[in-house]
Amino acid sequence: MGILENKRRARIFYKYLSKVYDTVNPFIWNEEMRTEALSMLDIDEDDHVLDVGCGTGFGTEGLLEHTDNVHGLDQSVHQLQKAWTKIGKYDPVNFYRGDAERLPFKNDSFDVVWSSGSIEYWPDPVETLRDIRRVTKPGGQVLIVGPNYPRTGVMQKVADSIMLFYDREEADRMFREAGYEDIRHREMGPQYDPDIAITTVARAPEE
Repeated sequence: MGILENKRRARIFYKYLSKVYDTVNPFIWNEEMRTEALSMLDIDEDDHVLDVGCGTGFGTEGLLEHTDNVHGLDQSVHQLQKAWTKIGKYDPVNFYRGDAERLPFKNDSFDVVWSSGSIEYWPDPVETLRDIRRVTKPGGQVLIVGPNYPRTGVMQKVADSIMLFYDREEADRMFREAGYEDIRHREMGPQYDPDIAITTVARAPEE
């Protein structure tokens, strides 16, 4: 387990990263990537959408282009404060401070669940994906963006020591173990590193 796959360390990390997050983020996760990821989803204007690990609201802003029924959750109050400044604390998004592993929502609450830049900090990603499936309506879509596993041995060792990095095969395993269907993956990234991220879209089983 990487050093940031620990909730206390991750909270401290984001306390300081929140000060510069929106300046640094475009070099890793930019608007073009967000648009490409959103194109992988079918979001109707009346869909209820959850952004897990919403951070400063970058992904949330993209979701608002498709529906007004957006909910954002993050464990870092410092990140949420940045989101509130940009979007508003109560309107148009319902924000919650909470844990991705124990989502404070009823079963079958959302048509779509989105999470970008959060899975790499989850101590148990399969269990967290199961809880996300719990709050997703049957047949609903889940999209997760995480860091793609490096290709070189040196960078792989560095990645393993920090947080979760994974490839298509590992993403497929995690989503299947968590009970998803129709699993699709796509690598994406900025021009200098077009495979830096891996985006997975899957469906909660119909019941």
